[in-house]
Amino acid sequence: MNSPQRVHAVASPVSPCDELAIRAQPVAADQPCHRKRLALSATILGSSMAFIDGSVVNVALPSIQSELGASIAAMQWVVNAYLLFLGALVLVGGAMGDKLGRRKVFVAGVAIFTVASAACGFAPGTGWLIAARALQGIGAALLVPGSLAIIGAVFDGEARGRAIGTWAGVGAITSSVGPAAGGWLVDAISWRAIFFLNVPLAAATIALAMASVPDSHDADAPPTLDWPGAASTAAGLAMLTYGLTEAPSRGFADPLVLGMIGAGIVLLAAFIAIEAKSRDPMVPLDIFRSRDFSGANIVTLLLYFGLGGVLFFLPYTLIRAYGFTATEAGAAVLPMPLIIGLLSRFTGGLTSRFGARALLIAGPCVAGLGFAMLALPFVAGSYWMGFLPALVVLGLGMTITVAPLTTTVMASAGSERAGIASGINNAVARVASLLAIAVLGIVFVWSHDAALSARLDRLHVPRDSMRALDAQPKSEASSAPLARAQADAIADALRAVAALSAACAFAAAGAAAATIQRRK
Repeated sequence: MNSPQRVHAVASPVSPCDELAIRAQPVAADQPCHRKRLALSATILGSSMAFIDGSVVNVALPSIQSELGASIAAMQWVVNAYLLFLGALVLVGGAMGDKLGRRKVFVAGVAIFTVASAACGFAPGTGWLIAARALQGIGAALLVPGSLAIIGAVFDGEARGRAIGTWAGVGAITSSVGPAAGGWLVDAISWRAIFFLNVPLAAATIALAMASVPDSHDADAPPTLDWPGAASTAAGLAMLTYGLTEAPSRGFADPLVLGMIGAGIVLLAAFIAIEAKSRDPMVPLDIFRSRDFSGANIVTLLLYFGLGGVLFFLPYTLIRAYGFTATEAGAAVLPMPLIIGLLSRFTGGLTSRFGARALLIAGPCVAGLGFAMLALPFVAGSYWMGFLPALVVLGLGMTITVAPLTTTVMASAGSERAGIASGINNAVARVASLLAIAVLGIVFVWSHDAALSARLDRLHVPRDSMRALDAQPKSEASSAPLARAQADAIADALRAVAALSAACAFAAAGAAAATIQRRK
């Protein structure tokens, strides 16, 4: 294993290795950039659209559900359609930029994302909205790696460090303020406004990119793109996710559920076979021969699985069970990204002092404690005494984890493969969130139904009488016993999700202890 370089990683609730992806990018010496500040502004605007969109939509889901009359499964797909194509295509999207031109692919991604955002805003029903969200994911798979590659290609040396700091600082602000600002748009205007807002931002991004970013290429880019691998992984994840999402309503014995889950597994196995035989795979399997690299990705999968599930169901529960507005729900989750953004720059020194292995054990344990605190009954009593401390502890755990995770990924892959290693790790984080919403959706629905049935039995009320309340916020009928039973059942479902997320975080700590090598 190569000796690790010190990395001042910027922890992200979305992808842990963004900074490494930038640093691994070679400078495009053949096409120098003469308007570097404008180029940085373009990448910040472009990536911010994707970051904000990923977090704001969670806050808008209850409003979308009420207006469109959608089910929980449909709401899962509103988020998962985006994550599916982003996670499955982000690696091939990065390779397209290296081969076809970074500016060209970045601008194309922004354009696709913008058209899809407008389609989301005009959506007359859930089917239209889900399809438009899938198109958004395709656009994001082009613009997100493109923005990182452009920063790396334009800046070098100390200027690159300053550019990363600026990019990361804006990212921390948007991750923190985005949900609350998006919630305000939902409350003041409509959930559709959060999608329409992307249109002027995208226009500014494209104008800046065309005026300042050189259309550089990577001379060492593979001659072919791994479309068979991208198609098989996208289809496999889609079928697996569909089967898992339908399981709560149909049951696992249903032929459709079994068929989709089975077909998804077969296609994902085919993806591995394709990558093993491909001349230019998007996921070179030999990189997993490193125990440290495999361990780092297992930690990422487990930890971001729990995080993705909680960040999906927490705003929904705050609004439906506790009567929060969308603005309040967005502001409620602000402490976690705020702590991550403020403290992550200081964790690089901890990695140098204690070693990556120790922190990759400690960080998930602290995050697991935060998840476990969300699962405790007293959390329902007060935001300030319940949810806030849990989110603070969770934010500290994520902050401790990400810097050593980045260091481990870079050291295990070597500098020559740091780019593909960081891309794989970021893709794993996004796929983890995709699977979490599907799997933990089963836990949420089944826990909710069991808790609701128990409460209705005590009230001597038939289950069918609750259907009219399913799409109502708690505030509309907070004094009714039926509404109280529904709210308490939703709160119990979140606790079940948080408990399983805690188990995954502690499992991540165990995986780090078992796989990451001790510092020599």
